[in-house]
Amino acid sequence: MQVDALAVRLRPRGNMEAADLGVALCQSAARSVFMCYLAIALPVLTLCLAAFEIAAWIPTLAMWMAKPWLDRTVLFALARAAFGQSTTPADLWAAQRHVWWSQLLRTWTLRRLSPWRSLTGPVYQLEGLKGSQLRKRVRQVRSAKTGAATLVTGAFSLVEFCLLFALLSLFGWFAPEGMQVDYTRLFDPEWQQQLQFIVALGYAVAVAVLEPFYVAAGFGMYLNRRVELEAWDIEQEFRRAQPQ
Repeated sequence: MQVDALAVRLRPRGNMEAADLGVALCQSAARSVFMCYLAIALPVLTLCLAAFEIAAWIPTLAMWMAKPWLDRTVLFALARAAFGQSTTPADLWAAQRHVWWSQLLRTWTLRRLSPWRSLTGPVYQLEGLKGSQLRKRVRQVRSAKTGAATLVTGAFSLVEFCLLFALLSLFGWFAPEGMQVDYTRLFDPEWQQQLQFIVALGYAVAVAVLEPFYVAAGFGMYLNRRVELEAWDIEQEFRRAQPQ
């Protein structure tokens, strides 16, 4: 790891400040991050929505399950942005074996249930460890940080719910005169199916907009954890003060 090549200025930070650092990194590299993320997220989310024809509940569940896998694309772009490198879909395609297909089963199962996956995701994807070394490293990184990482997950889940509710409320706020939503139709089975599709569509928009920032918040906390464990900030300043 070339710590001096990091474009992020490291120093010990509080948990929420570290999460803010990650969000700021995502904002600064938004073009690269969203270009790569939407290139894979939009087809996946569209495929999930198409499953509505099978059962009305499948699209929302499928999108919820796909999140950790979609996060890997975001993390790939963020890791490069941390070193001042932009990322294109071509770069993502060249690294697809590592980004998309590595640890595929666990990404779709066990890690989907992890409330601190934004913090531990970089360990699984970026550090190249396996077996007992990987498990030991994950425990070390998340030690005393699970509460903060879970809080970040909860906060973004709440924001996601609020964004979804706001999107759904647009139908009521901007409906033309005489076409206001008739809430008494909530008990109409046919209208309930339409509503489920609208909810799934709103959820897809929320995932497309918010997920990169959630991953970035966890990545910021991960970088801060490396500062705490390995004094990356001191090494960074030392290497920059004495270039070779």
